[in-house]
Amino acid sequence: MRPATTSLTTGSIPRTLFAFALPILLGNVLQSVNGSINAVWVGKFLGTAALTATNNSNIVMFLLLGGVFGITMASTILIAQAVGGRRMAEAKRVVGTSATFFMLLAVLFAVLGTFFSPHVLAWMGTPHDALPLAVAYLRVMFLALPASYAFFFINAALRGAGDSKTPFYYLVVSVVLDIVLNPVFIFGVGPVPALGIAGSATATLVAQVVSLVGLLRHVYRRRNPLALHRGEFHLLKIDWSIVRTLVSKGIPMGLQMIVLSSSMVLFLQIVNRFGSDTAAAFAASMQLWNYVQMPALALGAAVSSMAAQNIGAGLWDRVGQTARYGVLFNFALTGVPVVLIYLASQHAIGIFLPPGSASVGIAEHINHIVLWSFPLFGISMVLSGVVRAAGAVVAPLLVLAVALLGVRAPLAWLTIDRFGADAVWWSFSISAMVAAALTVAYYRFGNWRAARMAPAAAPAG
Repeated sequence: MRPATTSLTTGSIPRTLFAFALPILLGNVLQSVNGSINAVWVGKFLGTAALTATNNSNIVMFLLLGGVFGITMASTILIAQAVGGRRMAEAKRVVGTSATFFMLLAVLFAVLGTFFSPHVLAWMGTPHDALPLAVAYLRVMFLALPASYAFFFINAALRGAGDSKTPFYYLVVSVVLDIVLNPVFIFGVGPVPALGIAGSATATLVAQVVSLVGLLRHVYRRRNPLALHRGEFHLLKIDWSIVRTLVSKGIPMGLQMIVLSSSMVLFLQIVNRFGSDTAAAFAASMQLWNYVQMPALALGAAVSSMAAQNIGAGLWDRVGQTARYGVLFNFALTGVPVVLIYLASQHAIGIFLPPGSASVGIAEHINHIVLWSFPLFGISMVLSGVVRAAGAVVAPLLVLAVALLGVRAPLAWLTIDRFGADAVWWSFSISAMVAAALTVAYYRFGNWRAARMAPAAAPAG
């Protein structure tokens, strides 16, 4: 039987939001577990230089994800609004054009990244002992980029249609394969040669390809309403009316990711000045922060899809309630990992660093300064997700730019001579406070409710 899309416009708002957000949260946790286990293999067995190499490389990949993140988010919102308004033909037009446009960008980034990765890593100030390792790792990750982006796009489209469970199931497949294959490719097993740090990236490549193939097979076997079948492949031809919407709305959303990534690159440039011990401590801390920020990221994605469907259906009261419950859930779910890490800081950090390493104490100090600010980060994620669902994409970008590029980076640079590395960690927390305050002000007093996504396509004539 051909399944219907899942409506997020009816029923209990907290129950619907929680049920929709939970698979996204679990998926984010799985991805963090995957990254953490990979970090354990790299940090424990290949050394702190290798761990620094993977951390610097992953920042670059995150930066490139920002280049296509906005296109994906714009298409997801268009799909969700169309589904909420029961306009399935319009949703499929968005899927077709978005898939083609998105993959062309992914291939372009992969090709450029393969050639320029050594220069980018050197510009970031990657420590000399970690630079060749980072180049080897990053070049393999670029080979995985098209499959990774395709997997990411399909998952986002399904969530726009109200399905957060299917993406989770195939993310489980990807994570399990990555975890199992990491030691195989790093150390070599049987006919598989030992690839060292490049083996960790190779495991990711294989896992992403296998998961993508499985997800596509599932979508077509279950005849998902968004799947393009025979007679519909002409929808893959780029429709420029849709592209105009994707670009005009997607670029500001993509720039948010790029601002976030750029601020982290600037952050790393400062951190790397203090040597490999501090850089490794920061890398280990970021592994823990991945878990802490997972609820906020999941809720941000969930409220965006849910708000977009309700906006498409004209149910503005439900949009406001979605925002309120999203913020409440953020404080409840983000507070748990924050408290746990504060209570067991040394043990948590010790998972990623060798016993007796000087980096352990540094990482504990970093966490004591930074961790409390993550619930504030969550406020920005949730409310930004709501206003973006209406088509208001410039204000969240400006808020992020002010907080991260106007406050975080300059504050760190201007006070580093007086406070040393503490200037870097405090700038992180203070910028989170600024972002939360500005986002709340815009949600309460801004004109985001008057914003609209442009029509997905011209009416057929």
